[in-house]
Amino acid sequence: MLRDITLGQYYPAQSVIHKLDPRVKLAATLVYIISLFIGMNVEIYIAAALFLVITVKLSKVPVSYITRGLKAIVLLIIFSAAFNLFLTSGETLVSFGPITITKEGARFAVFMIIRLIFLIMGTSLLTLTTTPNNLTDGLEKAFAILKVVKVPVHEIAMMMSIALRFIPILVDETDKIMKAQMARGADFETGNIIRRSKAMVPILVPLFISAFRRANDLAMAMEARCYHGSEGRTKMKPLKYTKRDACGYISLLLYLAVMIGLNIYAGGRVI
Repeated sequence: MLRDITLGQYYPAQSVIHKLDPRVKLAATLVYIISLFIGMNVEIYIAAALFLVITVKLSKVPVSYITRGLKAIVLLIIFSAAFNLFLTSGETLVSFGPITITKEGARFAVFMIIRLIFLIMGTSLLTLTTTPNNLTDGLEKAFAILKVVKVPVHEIAMMMSIALRFIPILVDETDKIMKAQMARGADFETGNIIRRSKAMVPILVPLFISAFRRANDLAMAMEARCYHGSEGRTKMKPLKYTKRDACGYISLLLYLAVMIGLNIYAGGRVI
């Protein structure tokens, strides 16, 4: 299960999406998330699916690699679907004693499953096609206007980049600790919830110690290299827009216009 977490991992490839400016990909992620919340009709989700399929194809990232990240949120998807399925009032479809499934509940459950799957697959493309350094530069450039109101944009972008970079490292560390504890006879799969929770203590303690040790080593390394934030810093490879990025922005505007048009055309009709 831990190996299935793809958030924060980078998949190297020579594709159009990889070569795009990180600011374009940040805007694309934001637009895609907004488009999923525009409406609840079939046309909108067909268009969102087509946009996602085309983007994945252009990124040259294997579909199996992207969908692997869905395994880590299966419980979240099931819980969200069940929450909407059983706790939404409306026209009754099936009733089992105190449990009632309504037409509206089934509709919202399907809607929630589709939305979560599209969200995870769409947003994971951002980190899969963007290196942590480029992502940091993109975030800093995109929110540079906030420096006017004394917001430490560089420091915030740096923290987000470090957090994303540490996710796969901590996942590997957790996997190694679990295997080491299982070799010593630890059991993480049997027993009730309380017993399983107690069994996680031998994992969490060394994991936290390792995380703090890595953070301390990173802080010392940054101080040894005279890192003092964004003041006076220059970029070896400054971000510059190209014609490819302009085409990306135009495609995003067209996609958003199509989604808004489909929502108006549907007239509020839902799935």
